[in-house]
Amino acid sequence: MKLNIVLVESEIPQNTGNIARTCAAIGAKLHLVKPLGFNISEKYVKRAGLDYWDKVDIEEHNSLSEFLKKYNINKNKMYLVTTKATHVYSDVNYVDNQDVFLLFGKETKGLPEDLLKNNLDRTIRIPMGYNIRSLNLSNSVAIVAYEVLRQFEFKGLQEISDYLLK
Repeated sequence: MKLNIVLVESEIPQNTGNIARTCAAIGAKLHLVKPLGFNISEKYVKRAGLDYWDKVDIEEHNSLSEFLKKYNINKNKMYLVTTKATHVYSDVNYVDNQDVFLLFGKETKGLPEDLLKNNLDRTIRIPMGYNIRSLNLSNSVAIVAYEVLRQFEFKGLQEISDYLLK
């Protein structure tokens, strides 16, 4: 199983850098769907990702429709992460032999409404307090990604800290 993190029109370079660092740490592929609100080579993106950029498998897409043409939503195990979902991310069974795609929308608007309405059964959310608009994008990615990895028993990730091995 390969975990795919898909950022649709990300606007904040620091979030994308933090998410790239998370992808490097967990072995997830990062998909960047344009237009982005910044240039991928900006110092803020690079700084947030630290020296992990060479450890991240990144695929860029010119648009959401291009991404969905290549990775058909009906043929792939794809989840749309949104505050507008009825399913909680931890209630989903992610385990089977398919790759998992987690789609996250831009920080100011989320994923497109028509995509959500046409795929309600694929929407998931992170529970939050009332009157809170949303969590930070990089935090949301980490929360949901680690639930997927937990269900796969963290296969392929380091089991014992280097510190404990010394």
